[in-house]
Amino acid sequence: MKRALLLNAVNPKIGGVLVRGKKGTAKSTAVRSLAALLPEVTVVQGCPYNCSPEDRQGLCNRCEPGDNDAQTVVRQIPIIDLPVGATEDRLVGSLDIEEAIKTGNRVFEPGLIAATHQGILYIDEVNLLNDHLVDILLDAAAMGRNYVEREGISVTHRSEFILVGTMNPEEGDLRPQLLDRFGLAVEVEGRFSPEERQLIVKRRIAYEADPHGFMSEWRQTEEEERARVLRSQKLLPQVVVGDDILELITSICAEYDVDGMRGDIVMYKTALTIAAYENRTDVNAEDVREAANLALLHRERRQPFQQPNLATEQLDSMVDDFQGQDNQRESSDQNPRTKERAILSPRTYHRQKMKQKRRT
Repeated sequence: MKRALLLNAVNPKIGGVLVRGKKGTAKSTAVRSLAALLPEVTVVQGCPYNCSPEDRQGLCNRCEPGDNDAQTVVRQIPIIDLPVGATEDRLVGSLDIEEAIKTGNRVFEPGLIAATHQGILYIDEVNLLNDHLVDILLDAAAMGRNYVEREGISVTHRSEFILVGTMNPEEGDLRPQLLDRFGLAVEVEGRFSPEERQLIVKRRIAYEADPHGFMSEWRQTEEEERARVLRSQKLLPQVVVGDDILELITSICAEYDVDGMRGDIVMYKTALTIAAYENRTDVNAEDVREAANLALLHRERRQPFQQPNLATEQLDSMVDDFQGQDNQRESSDQNPRTKERAILSPRTYHRQKMKQKRRT
């Protein structure tokens, strides 16, 4: 869970995180603590859309492009909670009735999506939220812009945010179409060893006894993690994905019968981000393995009422075969038979290997 949240913090274009788990597994606690690990952002002071002064093309009508005198303020990334009972007008914005009555002018009142720009939008019990609202949120997060048509008013503004949803599978599931729209998904286990429970209790009691002292004790760790996230964001544009790695990604998605292309794209972005987070400029097979575990859990085909459970044996076999082929490529010039196997796609090579195992 922590890894998926941090990867989205480095690269929000991954598409958000869906955290599944039973009650008492610290889902909400982990999400709310993410803001403390993120770098501060600069916004135009008083702007309801949280416009960034550096994004000259994305400024709203109130922050005129070319107005260099606009005052700015640096602040911590906001976390906006979306209530389960929220309406569409509260989410995307609506007509300011009070202003319309007073002046007769139609003025747009921004919603929660506008306030979340450059921040985190958190939905607790996302499976209980109206499907139409979930669809609007996922569209805004994917496109990076929010389009509003209300009572003759047409408004568009930036909406780049990290979307995080948590849910308890015991209370119902999301429709497959909505599940697929979340970039990553993780399953949180509620089982803890006695030693882990003891550590959790000690830390909780220590925090209640002296909150400021407890936070001071962990401040250096937070600063180190924040610096790592910032460094990863700067390194991200330099990371390169080789054609062989891309072929491995698409072969895995094809082998798992993933519908559409969203799974392939999310795996690509996630593997890219993992490499940057590990301070590397090239993506390797282990990055793809981790990305697949995060991106395919909720995309693998399953029967109705069947809980997500990714078959990792097949994934591990394909990645291991790919790594084995890397070693074979080094000696392909000396051995023609090895060269023939080395040029096979990961999926074809994996299937040929499985056939040989069945024969023996």
